[in-house]
Amino acid sequence: MFSSYQNPLSERYSSSRMTEIFSSQTRYEKWRELWIALAESERELGISITKKQIAELKKYVSDIDFDEVSKIEREVRHDVMAHVLAYGKKAKSAASIIHLGATSCFVTDNADLIIYRDALRLVSDRLVDTIRTLSKFVRKEASRPALGYTHLQPAQLTTVGKRASLWLQDLQLDYEHLTFVLNHLKFRSIKGATGSQASFLELFKGDHKKVKQLEQKITKKFNFKSFYAVGGQTYPRKVDAEILAALTGIAVSVSKMTNDIRYLQSVRELEEPFAKKQIGSSAMAYKRNPMRCERADSLARLVLSLATSPQMTAATQFLERTLDDSANRRIAIPEAFLATDAILLIVENIAGGLTVYPEIVAQRVNENLPFIATEPILMLAVSKGKSRQDVHERIRIHSMAATQKIRKGQKNNLVELMANDPEIGLSLEEIKNELNPKRCVGRAPEQTKEYLSSEVAPLLRKYRRFFPTDKTIVKY
Repeated sequence: MFSSYQNPLSERYSSSRMTEIFSSQTRYEKWRELWIALAESERELGISITKKQIAELKKYVSDIDFDEVSKIEREVRHDVMAHVLAYGKKAKSAASIIHLGATSCFVTDNADLIIYRDALRLVSDRLVDTIRTLSKFVRKEASRPALGYTHLQPAQLTTVGKRASLWLQDLQLDYEHLTFVLNHLKFRSIKGATGSQASFLELFKGDHKKVKQLEQKITKKFNFKSFYAVGGQTYPRKVDAEILAALTGIAVSVSKMTNDIRYLQSVRELEEPFAKKQIGSSAMAYKRNPMRCERADSLARLVLSLATSPQMTAATQFLERTLDDSANRRIAIPEAFLATDAILLIVENIAGGLTVYPEIVAQRVNENLPFIATEPILMLAVSKGKSRQDVHERIRIHSMAATQKIRKGQKNNLVELMANDPEIGLSLEEIKNELNPKRCVGRAPEQTKEYLSSEVAPLLRKYRRFFPTDKTIVKY
């Protein structure tokens, strides 16, 4: 095991549940389940297939001899036929009817759609878990004043919870996109070699009705609501691009969130979880690095880079199909799912263990409050008969002078400068009355609580998990 390359996504980052969904055992069992469903449906529509043959197919559905498959594939140079022949060696009585009327994409594409549906459902569960955990932090910190930033420069105040609600809303939008993709995912079912269903029409001696019934039966057996009405040899490769778009949306949101946390941790306002015996640096024993955020952002970058592969594949599929999609899809799509799974597990862990340092948050607010309060001070001066433009100019001049003092390590004297300016016309006491952080956060606390009540709470109430909660251990 350790003498050959192992994929870090399956070895180190992703959950066992997601790696199982994309395992060879799962993939090729789905192929056999599809062959069974095809045989059952063909029998139901009058094709000469016996119950014994179907029973034997079912008997060996999980009994896959991968060594035998590899041996055959080296000879025939065709993965699907290698599995057909290996399956037939086990289910001998059914060997002649396996894959009857089908082309390779009957099993490859339909199995992929089943797998992607399961993987999307697991991502949906992970995403909602993350939303639920982050929403608790947002609610707890909804009213704590914090220094807001625009252009990465101090701006008006916000609250810790309001800022985190921006991360939460991004994830909610990702959930809506993911749900749309999942709800609109269709089955390929039976389309034949070029999408014309010619082989099945031949099988049923020109009976179009039976071909349509076969397509509907197989679709229903795998619990898909519908199938793609037309296609070439494959299902539309745009579907892969849409799936990856949903995953990259999550990656974008997580990258934004974790970068924000990394910055805030650098100025000591808050901190991601840090274990009791965790080592921040092998050289600098005092370090408390935001390694979870860095790991999530690193994996998010991978997902973003993988998104271009399905786009280019969809764009360059000549006519009914070319095989240059196959190798790329086997790598890019599973890796995108495994990385997204890992990202969400990490981010939920971060959201559940964020620590806010109120004293630092308040200190940074108070250091900048004289500047931030200049807007309500301006409004107060105007209410007392002063010109808005004249007062704005006086405040600008005093702000620049106070900034110069701060840059020299001196005290911020903006309040005193404004109080001594007759063109502003406010007393020191009047100005100090405006230096209240809670009066400078606007509707941030109310907006945050209203958002949680109107949009997040209904989502969490109505959501039903696709998979039971698992206790996957992730190496953060």
